[in-house]
Amino acid sequence: MTGHRIRWIWACAALLAIAGTNLAARADEADGRLDIYFIDVEGGAATLFVTPAGETLLIDSGYPDNNGRDRDRILKVLRQEAGKSHLDHAAVTHWHLDHFGNHAALASEIEIKNFWDRGIPEVLSEDKKFEERIGPYRAASQNQSRKLSVGDMLPLKSDKTPLSVKIVTASRDVIPNDGPPNPFAKAHQPRERDASDNAASLSFLLAFGEFRFLCCGDLTWNVEAKLMTPNNPLGQVDLFMVTHHGLPTSNNPVLVHAIDPVVAVMCNGPVKGGHPETLKTLQGVKSLKALYQLHRNIKVRPEDQTPPKFIANTESSSDTCAGTFVKASVAPDGKSYTVQIGKRGERSTYQTRP
Repeated sequence: MTGHRIRWIWACAALLAIAGTNLAARADEADGRLDIYFIDVEGGAATLFVTPAGETLLIDSGYPDNNGRDRDRILKVLRQEAGKSHLDHAAVTHWHLDHFGNHAALASEIEIKNFWDRGIPEVLSEDKKFEERIGPYRAASQNQSRKLSVGDMLPLKSDKTPLSVKIVTASRDVIPNDGPPNPFAKAHQPRERDASDNAASLSFLLAFGEFRFLCCGDLTWNVEAKLMTPNNPLGQVDLFMVTHHGLPTSNNPVLVHAIDPVVAVMCNGPVKGGHPETLKTLQGVKSLKALYQLHRNIKVRPEDQTPPKFIANTESSSDTCAGTFVKASVAPDGKSYTVQIGKRGERSTYQTRP
């Protein structure tokens, strides 16, 4: 076989490989699934959604700096795993740096069509550098970010299986306390008022057919109770992003036990979040079948954490951490979903609540 023919065969093989990669990247859009990527930003938050219509939504964007660590991890998942080159929507739950730190950096790399937040305050009492830190975000959004309030719906395209994302808390306000009585309401133990911006977090309730997913940013104890007492306006959910990285200033059992998730994902870091008190609350959830942690907490005993097979990253240092994500993928009819760790992790299948 001539050298020319060998080179030709190798070129064809390479083109086929590229084509296969592109087809795989578009498979989620082609087969009608909803994909949710919990990206490892080491104790911050960054959650990417790819809808059946091919739209992308990123909620929060992790820490800035660290040699672009979180920015690059988000871009890698967006481009290589989701097969997308832009964001249709980018939202900020609240104004702490581990949640909006890379919106501007991402906007310098890719197009972000719509910015969403709870409204930008002039000052932030707990962050003396807020005016300086918010500048890049203002510039990236051209001061045109859209304010989300309680009851608002994100304008996502919906096809055969209805898709919606509703704002259920914003700026310390909550949706009306309608619904059946919350049997856990009397267990609420009020705490001192949280004056931080955590308490003002946006909370997103996603519905895809019968599938339900809840993300509350860093919403804290008393506002969780305000949302969920005396009635439960949210009902039960299938998948829950554990609030505030698993810290005990959040994750009031009044909320966690009432929504009764089947699967929970905790976006913690090696030393941040994953607190034993929150882990105990989650262990008390009646329907919980699996708790995934983005990190092993090196300060918490192994027996107090979820089993090792549900922990995406076990390293104690960012220098050695692979930044493995957790992915949930909801079937086109919304009646089942899979959860896996990383690209090649074992997929576990769960049935959506009817």
